[in-house]
Amino acid sequence: MNKYELAVVVSAKIEDDARAAVIDKVKALIARFGGNVTEVNEWGKKKLAYEVQKMNEAFYYFVEFEAEAGAPAEIEHRMRIMDGVIRYLIVRQDEA
Repeated sequence: MNKYELAVVVSAKIEDDARAAVIDKVKALIARFGGNVTEVNEWGKKKLAYEVQKMNEAFYYFVEFEAEAGAPAEIEHRMRIMDGVIRYLIVRQDEA
């Protein structure tokens, strides 16, 4: 099992309940592909570096998880069409 970190930028235009539902969907998606979520950090609303989909602010979440090597590609494939997600990025964490 490799350790990964998923950065998720969620739209600021959706309600708090919908935003929580998006993060729950992300956690369920990780579990669906054999991953184990270890930590979820919410950074709150931040200003974006540039305008994305006519928005200047969004909510940032960082999800740390463990999964097999093929899981991140499948997760990214599903997140591409997820409502409320503006941007996402999965990076592998070093063992050091």
